[in-house]
Amino acid sequence: MAVPLLDVTRQYDALKDELETAVLHVLAEGKFILGPEVTQLEENIAKLCGVAHAVGVASGTDALLLALRAAGVGPGDEVITTNFSFFATAGTIARLGAKPVFVDIEPDSYNIDPNYIESAITDKTKVIMPVHLFGQMADMDPIMEIARAHNLVVVEDAAQAIGAEYKGRKAGSIGDFGCFSFYPSKNLGAGGDGGMIVTNSDENYELCRILRVHGAKPKYYHKIVGYNSRLATIQAAMLLVKLPHLQSWSEKRIAHAKIYDAAFRGIERLKTPVVKDYTTFHIFNQYTIGIPNRDKVMAQLKGAGIGCEIYYPVPFHRQECFAYLNYSPDDFPFSNIASSEVLSIPVYSELTPEEQQEVIEAVTRIVS
Repeated sequence: MAVPLLDVTRQYDALKDELETAVLHVLAEGKFILGPEVTQLEENIAKLCGVAHAVGVASGTDALLLALRAAGVGPGDEVITTNFSFFATAGTIARLGAKPVFVDIEPDSYNIDPNYIESAITDKTKVIMPVHLFGQMADMDPIMEIARAHNLVVVEDAAQAIGAEYKGRKAGSIGDFGCFSFYPSKNLGAGGDGGMIVTNSDENYELCRILRVHGAKPKYYHKIVGYNSRLATIQAAMLLVKLPHLQSWSEKRIAHAKIYDAAFRGIERLKTPVVKDYTTFHIFNQYTIGIPNRDKVMAQLKGAGIGCEIYYPVPFHRQECFAYLNYSPDDFPFSNIASSEVLSIPVYSELTPEEQQEVIEAVTRIVS
């Protein structure tokens, strides 16, 4: 039996009538950009996260870009972030003319290690940007303590962690900004790109709203240069249909993760995801195992029809575009190990018991 890494059509099939009704309503109304569904989604996401404000933007990448810009990041500034994440985390820093400063990760959670942050701070540091990777939040209390001690802004890259919780607090609600992605593969995925910024600050909220419409307020009057980053109404309408199911979808991912944990327990050299003590809700955007001979295992799994993927094969410090930062390839040993070992396998909520058993048998056979 072939098992895909992800099948977004199953979610569509389950909600087909509601999704099509919502999309057709937007088409009939003709309010395609920042229509009433966008406002409603913003209100609902703010409520979900337990924050005062939310701003819909065109993508998760733009959410990071606008949040950093609203935090005052520009040429000559430095932003401290993890060395192991999706490229947008570091790319948005560089696009603003700032310097990304990388620190290593915890070897078990793959999230940024707060113990390395303080030594990376200089007089040019403006922001700390932790990433909540694979659906588990980074250790936010020490990060916030460091940030407040040094008067730094915290931008949470929560693109993979909507609904996740740290000590009962929602992803995006702890830092000065929280940034989400609605890319179709996320736990809450749109029918294309989409993103959201959340904040408790009235000032940050207003600035992000202005930045997403070319910096205009009122229309056609520009005190600053902004961006064209508006969430399409059709995407918001689809997300409004899906949002009530988010909790149950994430709970199904957790259930699948527990089945994998039990099945893989005792397999030598296979590392299963670690759920930290401070994590009160890990949404498992990915179920990522660690295997020393990863590439060989991946090739055999794909040969057996089992969907799998590497997130991520190259840490930031070894990316060609960041050669100017003059890091050594041997820097950040835990990021280097992770990039050579991680492999994500199917965990999405619509995965059937039969399919999961197929994955378990294939992984067990090949790794053993």
